[in-house]
Amino acid sequence: MKKLLIYIKEYTKECILGPSFKLLEACFDLIVPLVMASIIDNGIAAGDKGYIFKYGGILVLLAMVGLICSITAQYFAAKAATGFAANIRVALFQHIESLSFTEMDETGTSTMITRMTSDINQLQSGVNMALRLFLRSPFIVFGAAIMAFTIDLKAALVFVIVIPLLAVVVFGIMLVSMPLYKKVQAGLDNVLGITRQNLTGVRVIRAFNKEYAELESFSGSNGRLTDLQLFVGKISALTNPVTYVMINIALIILLWVGGIQVNTGRLTQGEVVALVNYMSQILVELVKLANTIVLSTKAAACGGRIQSILETKSSMKDGTYKEETRPIESSGGTEVSFKHVSMAYKGAGANSVSDIDFTAEAGSITGVIGGTGSGKSTLVNLIPRFYDVSEGCVTVGGKDVRSYELDTLRQKIGIVLQKAVLFRGTIRENILWGNPGASDEDIIEALKAAQAWEIVTGKDKGLDYVIEQGGRNLSGGQKQRFTIARALVRKPSVLILDDSASALDFATDAKLRKSLQELPYKPTIFIVSQRTSSIQHADNILVLDDGGLAGQGTHEELVENCEVYREIYQSQM
Repeated sequence: MKKLLIYIKEYTKECILGPSFKLLEACFDLIVPLVMASIIDNGIAAGDKGYIFKYGGILVLLAMVGLICSITAQYFAAKAATGFAANIRVALFQHIESLSFTEMDETGTSTMITRMTSDINQLQSGVNMALRLFLRSPFIVFGAAIMAFTIDLKAALVFVIVIPLLAVVVFGIMLVSMPLYKKVQAGLDNVLGITRQNLTGVRVIRAFNKEYAELESFSGSNGRLTDLQLFVGKISALTNPVTYVMINIALIILLWVGGIQVNTGRLTQGEVVALVNYMSQILVELVKLANTIVLSTKAAACGGRIQSILETKSSMKDGTYKEETRPIESSGGTEVSFKHVSMAYKGAGANSVSDIDFTAEAGSITGVIGGTGSGKSTLVNLIPRFYDVSEGCVTVGGKDVRSYELDTLRQKIGIVLQKAVLFRGTIRENILWGNPGASDEDIIEALKAAQAWEIVTGKDKGLDYVIEQGGRNLSGGQKQRFTIARALVRKPSVLILDDSASALDFATDAKLRKSLQELPYKPTIFIVSQRTSSIQHADNILVLDDGGLAGQGTHEELVENCEVYREIYQSQM
């Protein structure tokens, strides 16, 4: 949590001014009981209306000045807290973006979202409350005790006894509740993960009539979270009744002692009222302090969770090799080579791919085929270095991918992932992700090569047609063609199509393959597919089986020599 304070440094002035104005307001609050005592003893007792109105005006003035100080303090505290949260949110997002897929897989998407939203909001509220009350409340408590001593020593001893007892109660509850709030946030992570999974897979859930099963699963996790929140809430809720009981007992003792002192003439009635007011102020401020501590406890727990993400180091170290920026028009194929490559995901018991050895010549087309879970996507994900190899090396242009700066390496590669992902915006804006400097002519050329131009011409606004988040207003095949166009517009040296034509009909798939072969800049192409028809014209076909290379060669060679490929081909043909 302490390491997060660097993100509030630029708001140092606000962090000083906010509490300062709160302390100024507290000073005025401490004066009020004395003014009231003076009105009772000198104004009401003597029947002096002028005196009452004069000091009543002073009370109104103190209230107005205190209100101005309070509003000013709130402004500075809110500015510092929101700015602090904004800085952390930016830093956390940047850090998450720098993590490799390994760390993202390990931490989980739902956890990342919780940290970015709920945890940072809790931290913002905690900082806001701390800046306003963490100094003011103790100042009022001890200030009221000191003011009580200026009135009467014997009566003030009640303050000396009750303040430490209240502090023990408040901080004891805080120490018990802090670890429980960490468990509450972890439970929230779990509920968010289940919710996200259900919303993402809602079609599958309905297709298999699993609504009630998923509802039971969610209800179980939500019930456990609710029970934990109720338990920690009950502990925190003890603060108010316990402190109120202690304060009221103290008030009874104070009135008893004060009454005796009034009878003996050592205290006036106004001074007793002032002592009662100071005790009431202590009660209010301790309740505020208790609530602040509870909120700060949550904030501290959330800050620790945020810090744990920020301290997560990427397992992927950036290389140092950087090429001069290449003119896109001069783009050409680049040789890609796998040299006895093996790779295992973190925490996995076995390799996902093992001893893969092949070379894809510059400008060639390499097909990758195999059964489900055979390691096809894992293999092509090693080229742009989404994951690092466990053994061997992958080279692009004769250099190990680990020696490249990641930006340099990925600028050479255009990749279309299995799941077609589009962002809210126009068709033009989505295609420009591949090359921000592309002209409309370049975009149209890429759309035509991806067999997507006919989709654009069928829309009312053409390139300005707005795609909804995730491409909800497009079919599966349309989304795939737009993502292929997005990769083609950058004219990459290496083009990877990871099962990205699975939603296309055979005729469109054939047109796409033909247009890829006719690309003027001749990239080195990798086509991952479940269909033999999509890769049978490739220069080299890799057949994967359980992570290993079962065979490689042309379609004709594999039909004759590779049993795995022959089975796939015969099952489809």
